[in-house]
Amino acid sequence: MAWYDEAIFYHIYPLGLCGAPKENSYGEPVHRLRELLPWIRHIKEIGCNAIYIGPLFESVGHGYETTDYKKLDSRLGDNQDLTDFVLACHKEGIRIILDGVFNHTGRDFFAFQDIRKNRENSSYRDWYCNVNFGGNNEYNDGFSYENWGGYNLLVKLNQHNPAVRDYICDVIRFWVSEFDIDGIRLDAADVLDFEYMKALRHVANEVKPDFWLMGEVIHGDYTRWVNEGTLHSVTNYHLHKALYSGHNDHNFFEIAHTVKRLYEMGGNRPEGLKLYNFVDNHDVERIYTKLTNKAHFAPVHILLYTLPGVPSIYYGSEFAIEGKKERGSDASLRPALNLDDFSDALSQNPCTRLIARLGTIRQETPALSYGDYRELLLTNRQYAFSRNMDGVSAIVTVNNDDSDFVMTVPAGSANTYIGKLSGETVSAVNGNIVVNVRANSGDIWVPLLGEKNKDSTEVEDILEPLNKPTTLTEPEKMVMEKKPEAAADTADTNSTPSPDSQKTYEDGKVAGLQEAIIAIMESKGPVTDQMRKDVYNQTHYPSLINWIKSF
Repeated sequence: MAWYDEAIFYHIYPLGLCGAPKENSYGEPVHRLRELLPWIRHIKEIGCNAIYIGPLFESVGHGYETTDYKKLDSRLGDNQDLTDFVLACHKEGIRIILDGVFNHTGRDFFAFQDIRKNRENSSYRDWYCNVNFGGNNEYNDGFSYENWGGYNLLVKLNQHNPAVRDYICDVIRFWVSEFDIDGIRLDAADVLDFEYMKALRHVANEVKPDFWLMGEVIHGDYTRWVNEGTLHSVTNYHLHKALYSGHNDHNFFEIAHTVKRLYEMGGNRPEGLKLYNFVDNHDVERIYTKLTNKAHFAPVHILLYTLPGVPSIYYGSEFAIEGKKERGSDASLRPALNLDDFSDALSQNPCTRLIARLGTIRQETPALSYGDYRELLLTNRQYAFSRNMDGVSAIVTVNNDDSDFVMTVPAGSANTYIGKLSGETVSAVNGNIVVNVRANSGDIWVPLLGEKNKDSTEVEDILEPLNKPTTLTEPEKMVMEKKPEAAADTADTNSTPSPDSQKTYEDGKVAGLQEAIIAIMESKGPVTDQMRKDVYNQTHYPSLINWIKSF
């Protein structure tokens, strides 16, 4: 078990968040990174315990055209600012990983500048791929070279060159000794040479215990990159796509199929693949923008925090801000934000409160970090699974429909479960629990140990604003008005108290509520035998009350 096994990441694109100029003048440092110090408290308050931040080092524009790997971008400050930021995070128990742009450099990098100056006589001519002094480019260098992504602004490093490997390995050692970082996210890892990555992993094992290497990989068999010889983890773009399109299309089969395939890829073991899960980042549109039904923000994030892998929140998305690519630009995905504008988000913004609550639940529930994965129920619009560890099961139920749905799912060994989001409790009957999953929402059910959560009243408010309001029909109003009397009439069958009177009274209340629920169902349409069975299997009075309220 390492720190990253229990990590909940907060992803920061610093040049954007700090409002830095789009182009670097290479002037005197402007200490914008210090503006992020107040964000540390916010990051901890929403339950994150790790930060992925980058790119950070001197560059021309967006940060991925590195000019100097050992100098903080002057638009953000100086090296002392970065040292102070990492130290402040560590004091709060927050780990830090940086962006490692080791596939290419910018044109202002010293080795490339030496080639421009000395051409064939440069000792760095073999630091880059396919340098051809018989060619040319749009900068009129008088030579051509291999770039990344079709952009000559990004010059591809020759990763087979031992001098390049040694230099980049020394950069990693410098980042650890100078700034005390805890890991690196390798940019464009899916095009890095595997022997090159093995050298980076060797250094990672050397510099610090549990130093984490995570790579940016889009498609393919993730086990090619995630193994003992190369990286610890990669970006889970497979799940990213499934999470938003599976909700937009009301197709939980897409999500479940993706999860099953990835879990099998890791050998059907919880420790097999610990992928970096996300729903948005600095390269893709904001999740709140991508969702057709904004209410799906809740089930999407419940899945993000509970499916196998390491969850990550991109800065600002906890506030449900929007961001859309416009005319090929990523600028709106990387906005400057003032934390003061969101000072009341934890109390007033239901999306922020949900993220914070999910962070707490994740930290309090080891099975969500270490447990195995078992699918329990699957339809286009409903999905349930369990994460199981040392005989303890966390059961996750989600619903992407506009109506509530009653699920009957296998339970673990516990007799009673509590919904960590709703605060509701349910009893296991014949090895199952019957739970009402609210419209466009979900819950995380864990064994109830001791008294009901002290937060249960508060967390009930977390889900309510995210659910679509419902209006009672006339038949529903009639049933709701009759419900107390029905329960009392059923209970008071004998005016003379008997030794079993209390039990009879409790049974009567339950029976009355069951009949009320079935009456409401009948007012909405045909009621199947299975639906009736689900109602009669639920004998827990508070759960029946909440079921009534949900209509």
